Amino acid sequence: MTNTNSKFIKVRCSKCKNEQVIFGKSSQITNCLVCKEMLASPKGGKAQVNARILEVL
Repeated sequence: MTNTNSKFIKVRCSKCKNEQVIFGKSSQITNCLVCKEMLASPKGGKAQVNARILEVL
């Protein structure tokens, strides 16, 4: 679990291995579009990422 700054992040879901781009300062829970696993949750302005970060865009 990693805190990120205000950039888009490419992550890989740990459950289904789907790759998805999310926002680093998300204000709501972000789920995987395929299996609905939680990828990130809001934490004081920055998203706490619960998936593997592949690339910061």
